[in-house]
Amino acid sequence: MLPSSTAASWSAELGSAQVLFGEGRLDDLGELARDHGATVALVVTDPGLRQAGHPRRALASLEKAGITGVLFDGAEENPTTVHVEAGVEVARQAGIDFLIGLGGGSAMDCAKGINFLLTNGGRMEDYWGVGKASKPMLPSIGIPTTAGTGSEAQSFALISQPESHRKMACGDKKARFRALILDPELLVTAPRRVMALSGFDAISHAVESYVTAKRNPLSQLYAREAWRLLSSSFEGLLLSPQDPKPRRRMLLGATLAGASIELSMLGAAHSCANPLTARFGVAHGGAVGLMLPAVVRFNGSAVNGLYGELLATQGWASNGQGHGAALGARLEELRSVAGLPQRLSEVGVRSEALPALAAEAAEQWTAQFNPRAVAAEDLEGLYREVLK
Repeated sequence: MLPSSTAASWSAELGSAQVLFGEGRLDDLGELARDHGATVALVVTDPGLRQAGHPRRALASLEKAGITGVLFDGAEENPTTVHVEAGVEVARQAGIDFLIGLGGGSAMDCAKGINFLLTNGGRMEDYWGVGKASKPMLPSIGIPTTAGTGSEAQSFALISQPESHRKMACGDKKARFRALILDPELLVTAPRRVMALSGFDAISHAVESYVTAKRNPLSQLYAREAWRLLSSSFEGLLLSPQDPKPRRRMLLGATLAGASIELSMLGAAHSCANPLTARFGVAHGGAVGLMLPAVVRFNGSAVNGLYGELLATQGWASNGQGHGAALGARLEELRSVAGLPQRLSEVGVRSEALPALAAEAAEQWTAQFNPRAVAAEDLEGLYREVLK
């Protein structure tokens, strides 16, 4: 396990990745990249971070270490193949030998997508699935600026098709970041809405990965610790964003939840969330927030004891309810604190859309890992429960 989140600064390993944690560690990027063989590095980020100054600091650190830094800030929310291909063109022209993903999950996913195409050619569709890259990939570093997706700890790039908006999960161990920089200071510049959406997403990762059909002792170790950190710090992060303690705990918790996903995948809440994003433009964290409490209640009959273990980490009692019902209620409280949507009707979903949403949700690959088997009719029932 990694050192305590209360330590001011530390270095460790998470799986095969080197981890630098602490305020100001972004300034160590240049030395870290040089240690991993970088001479010309592409920094993949999004336009919103330019004003925050994080890309400028990253480039300055690279320059100080004698590394040529090239900026690509075209990674947008829910990146598509268009964004990846634009980044590949910049990377080819610069002759890079290293990649850095700096931002939220979108920037890090885009960096991994660029790595696939730059080194192995073809289209992103060629890598939809697991282990389809036949050639080596470039070394890379992940630097999250939100406590959310946990993409920094995963080998998957989630890239959408521009026409259908369907997310393609493209996974390969060679795409994993060689090193991570977890700098809690980078979270300070995130708007409250981003903190709310990304933070609830991280919570959902811990809850879902803890109980999936693919769960194992190591994934549960990561997920349980992630839940302990996230559930106790989410409200504090939103109410006191300048307080360093919840920032540290949320950032570490999000990364551990990402590590759990890598080992055990996700469940029906994410299967239901993705069509809401694709069809109605609901932000991913908001879509997961809408569905997670209902999915937890649905799963209670299959994994009630495991949900009880999560409640126990915070000393929360079931008060005569089943553990699934009690955990679902707690998640609704956290969702309310974050100001996220409570009902599908709030985001423009009408009853007649539910069958199509359910059919699409049933095709999402995370559905197969839900601890209680789900078919389209079950998923439609979940949507209907959350409708109004």
